[in-house]
Amino acid sequence: MNRVAIITDSNSGITQAEAKKLGIFVLPMPFTIDGAEYFEDINLSVEEFYAKLEADADISTSQPSIESVTSLWDEALKEYDEIVHIPMSSGLSGSCSTAMVLAQDYEDKVEVVNNQRISVTQRQSVLDAIELVNKGKSANEVKEILEKNKFESSIYIMVDTLKYLKKGGRITPAAAALGTMLRLKPVLQIQGEKLEAFAKAKTIKQAKSIMMKAIHDDIDQRFGGLNAMDVSLFVAHSANEEAANRLKEELQEIYPGVSIYVDDLSLSVSCHIGPGSLAIATSRKIKE
Repeated sequence: MNRVAIITDSNSGITQAEAKKLGIFVLPMPFTIDGAEYFEDINLSVEEFYAKLEADADISTSQPSIESVTSLWDEALKEYDEIVHIPMSSGLSGSCSTAMVLAQDYEDKVEVVNNQRISVTQRQSVLDAIELVNKGKSANEVKEILEKNKFESSIYIMVDTLKYLKKGGRITPAAAALGTMLRLKPVLQIQGEKLEAFAKAKTIKQAKSIMMKAIHDDIDQRFGGLNAMDVSLFVAHSANEEAANRLKEELQEIYPGVSIYVDDLSLSVSCHIGPGSLAIATSRKIKE
C-alpha cells in the first residue's frame, strides 16, 4: 500500500504546530504588507496581522510561489509515495489551478483537490482526507471522494464594518457610506467558488438569526433532512473570539450533542472583511 502525504495551505487554519501533530504538511500563505513579504504562521501571527490591518497598513494576498509548492512536494515525496494536495478554493485564488499545472510534472504522484473550500470547511476536508488515508484510500481515491462532496458545505459571515469591503473594491464608496449610516451588518456567503452577498441585517442579533436559519435550511434541505449528528458545525471569527464563544453556546442549545469547533477565519478572508466578524459554517460528513 502506498504511503500518502496530505498537504494543505494555511488558509485551512491549521497551524504548523498542529500540522506536526496531525502528521501533515501546511504551506504558509504569503502576504505583502506595506511592501514587505510575510508568511502566515511563520513570521506573521494572527495578532500581528490584525494589528497591521487596524493600523491601515497596505495588505494584499498572493498565491504561494511555484518554488515553495514544488519544494514542499519534493520534501514530502522523500518519505511518501503519493501526495493529496488540498489548496484553498479555486474560485478565491489561482493557487489551485497553478498547483494542478505543476502536478502534471509529477507523474501521477500528486493529486490536487479542487473541492472549493476555505477556512474551517477546508480544515474539515483535511481531517476527512486523513481519515480516508488511514482507511487505506489512495491519493486518487481521496481526491475523487473530496471533490464528489465539495458542495456539501457552507459558510455564512456577518461583517461588522464595511470599511474593508470598500477598501478592497467589493462595494462602492456610496454603498459603504449608506450602509454605515444605516448601521447595516451584511451577511456574506461562501458556498463553492465565491464570496458573495447573502442578506442584510440591521443588528448583530438579526445577523446571527439569519445565519442560524441559513445553516438550519442547509441541513434540512440541501443535505436532505439529515440528523444534525451527520454534519460538522463550526463557528469562525476575525478578532472576535468572545462573541464567537457566545455564538457557539447559542448553537449548542439548538444542536445538543454536536461538537462545534471554533477558530479564526482564514486571514485571506479577514483581509477583505476586517475584524469583528462572526461566521457559522457546516459541512456534511463524508460518506464513502
